[in-house]
Amino acid sequence: MLSSCLSRVARRSAAPSVRRSMAAAAAPSTTVSSSLNDGPPSVFDKIVKVTIIDPSGARRIIPAMVGQSLYAACDMNGVDLGPSSCGPAQEKVRSTTWTEPLYGEGAASGFDHVLLQGGNEGVAIVEPPHENEKKMLEAYWDEDEIFPESRLASQVEINDKMDGMVVYVPDRIVDDIP
Repeated sequence: MLSSCLSRVARRSAAPSVRRSMAAAAAPSTTVSSSLNDGPPSVFDKIVKVTIIDPSGARRIIPAMVGQSLYAACDMNGVDLGPSSCGPAQEKVRSTTWTEPLYGEGAASGFDHVLLQGGNEGVAIVEPPHENEKKMLEAYWDEDEIFPESRLASQVEINDKMDGMVVYVPDRIVDDIP
């Protein structure tokens, strides 16, 4: 409110040539872009398609939002991965010289084990597994069930390069015994 009042006072007290330049600066731009990619950002720029293959071999393509965890995307689309490891990462590598401590508890269980497609470029830029994620995989799964592509779904953050990625969900371990 104060800023609109100040701009009205400035327009009234300014010379006519200055008023015209102020109006031109305040007017929205009406240039038409020649490319479809130059338009305003869309929600669809933040959604990627991920193919989930369950233990029976059935394929299912689900939408996933950039920035959310793979577990959250699966949970929102009815893919059962078991209990979540429910903990954000302990740290995030921001550059080659800076690692930010996030003070999260990290992986707390190994039930949400998935295998990520190795050839996808989005998988290459995902942060490598932290030590506690590796420990949880080793504690909950046999040595012959852990592969280099093994990750916990709650610890994998979706990025825009993961469009078309394939995720294999191995047969679940028993997690419903009281």
